[in-house]
Amino acid sequence: MILTDILNDTLRAATPLILAALGELVAEKSGILNLGVEGMMLVGAASAFIVVSVTDNIYLGFLIALFTGMAIALIHAVLTITINANQVATGLALSIFGSGLSAFIGADYIGQTITGLQPLNIPILKSIPLIGKAFFQQYILVYISIILVFFVAWFLQKTRSGLILRSVGESSTAADALGLPVNRVRYLAVLFGGAMAGLAGAYLSLAYTPFWAENMTAGRGWIAIALVVFANWKPIRILLGAYLFGGVSAIQLILQALGVDISPYLLSSLPYLATIIVLIIISRNNTTRIQLGAPTSLGKT
Repeated sequence: MILTDILNDTLRAATPLILAALGELVAEKSGILNLGVEGMMLVGAASAFIVVSVTDNIYLGFLIALFTGMAIALIHAVLTITINANQVATGLALSIFGSGLSAFIGADYIGQTITGLQPLNIPILKSIPLIGKAFFQQYILVYISIILVFFVAWFLQKTRSGLILRSVGESSTAADALGLPVNRVRYLAVLFGGAMAGLAGAYLSLAYTPFWAENMTAGRGWIAIALVVFANWKPIRILLGAYLFGGVSAIQLILQALGVDISPYLLSSLPYLATIIVLIIISRNNTTRIQLGAPTSLGKT
């Protein structure tokens, strides 16, 4: 059924957005803006694919993606936290660097395919009409991404460490005066963001589309950054927003498969048009509310 396919593709298309956006949200909650999500995703995707191609161990590929994402994020952390470089310029440079690095290390693997991550098959439940395939025959990372959303929400609101993280993001000066380890908190937050971006990239190259191609993230890193603003820096809203954008992506793919007489270039642009429209709407009437949701020290050196 078409509706089942839309639900199934929505969950799968939204997963990398959820992972990358959660990582960026935690980093921004500490006051660090990292615009290099796209680059970190690409490096994660390339490194994971190469490792699996060589070792045939898909879980090792995901692990390597976590560490490569963290390694790229560490560059951003050193420049912005220790050296006090401009966060916007550093993030943009990191995105370009990641794009170039992934193209370089993946040059010999372009067009190759692997046996990707296989979906879980939950007995009995997968046979439920309409929703069985969509909800009970998914990649494990689809379920992990949902769990992470609620975990991050709990961590930020219910734990002392989450309170410290939010305090650093609201006023690094006051947090430092209280004796809180501002730099350490920010380093850990940025590294978590890098790990999530790397994992999101690995999901793309090892599960969603198990092959390697240059710039295969296709702007998803930028959508993830916009998604944090759309969600007003609240984890649960990231889940809803990601499924909104994932649904748009799923619909355009299904319309292409059905041979609908609309330009494929126009259909491919739908997720990005939806992103622009949503940002325009929430910025037009709710500027004050968005500013209240943003950490006060965000982007400030």
